[in-house]
Amino acid sequence: MSTQYLNLIVQGALYGLVLFSIVTWVLILAKGVQHARVGKQDKQFTQKFWSANSLDAATALVNDASPKSRLANVGFEALYVSDTDGSGSDLEHSWDRQELLERQLRQQIQKEYQSLESGLAVLASIGSTAPFVGLFGTVFGIINALGAIGKSGSASIEVVAGPIGEALIATGIGIAVAVPAVLAFNYYVRRLKVKAAELDNFATDFVNLAQKSGFRVTKAAARPAARPVHAGAQPVGAHA
Repeated sequence: MSTQYLNLIVQGALYGLVLFSIVTWVLILAKGVQHARVGKQDKQFTQKFWSANSLDAATALVNDASPKSRLANVGFEALYVSDTDGSGSDLEHSWDRQELLERQLRQQIQKEYQSLESGLAVLASIGSTAPFVGLFGTVFGIINALGAIGKSGSASIEVVAGPIGEALIATGIGIAVAVPAVLAFNYYVRRLKVKAAELDNFATDFVNLAQKSGFRVTKAAARPAARPVHAGAQPVGAHA
């Protein structure tokens, strides 16, 4: 293989690592902003929700600003659907009130989990592949360096140190790219588990409140339109 092609391979590996680094830091900043915003919005909604006089009064608080608010919105819609005249007349509404509520809450928790999980697979992929991309560049860099040494006819330290050192830079860059990606992935996975547990706890509390009110909310207080219900109920306490 000619020196030109070897140089192109090494440069391609380095450019690839630079791209990985840019993607990594963009995701780190984006996920940081996302978690900070979600945490603040959930805290504000939780305070307002538990300050409400009743479950019916809490229906006026729901919006789409935070995961817990959207979860409560789905819960109120489920209670409203279960109280319509057509309840139980078809398979869609054949669940009892508690089963319908738990099923809707579980589906919404999964949606919120998927939203917060987005981008983590990319961080994991970069963290696991970046060192090998760097090593790939290093291997071809060393091959190129050895070829240059062979052409020069000398193996002195002055001749060897420069080309070999340049080749090893790719490995160093690969590790430098992988470390932030792995650390960020582990951190955000931990934050994701904490948030999922918070949503599970809130859903359990919501079901308990709904049970006390007979799994009903007043028609005037409920959300005006309910979203379609799909099959596949799971207990609220369970989490994939």
